[in-house]
Amino acid sequence: MSEDRGWLDVCASEALAEGGDGVRFEWPDPRDDGRPAPAFVVRFDGRARAWLNRCQHTAVELDWLPGHFFDDSGLYLICAMHGALYEPDSGECVAGPCRGANLVPLRCEERDGRVTVALAQPSNRRVPGAVR
Repeated sequence: MSEDRGWLDVCASEALAEGGDGVRFEWPDPRDDGRPAPAFVVRFDGRARAWLNRCQHTAVELDWLPGHFFDDSGLYLICAMHGALYEPDSGECVAGPCRGANLVPLRCEERDGRVTVALAQPSNRRVPGAVR
């Protein structure tokens, strides 16, 4: 991983399979003086999507085993602690103790075969253009 003009280089695009394992990384959180926050990127509906790795029910990381963020169907992100299910395109919790809450999205782009994440402060709102 490397930083380049406001973007963090996370991984090669080919490292992300549709509905498969994700890539964990540390994101320098500007809301916390740049301290590293656990984050992850997955591929869903053909796009790389990045989130802070924090369940909205209780502040635990979603993956039980490193990189395992999807449920068995590959259609939902799942919290290994409480089984909360999140839509991977919007981050909305659709089942579990935090129903209606949203994961914190990070701006993510793919360029030249690489997945990059913006270093700017994320929005706590729903991802613009997310399919519902």
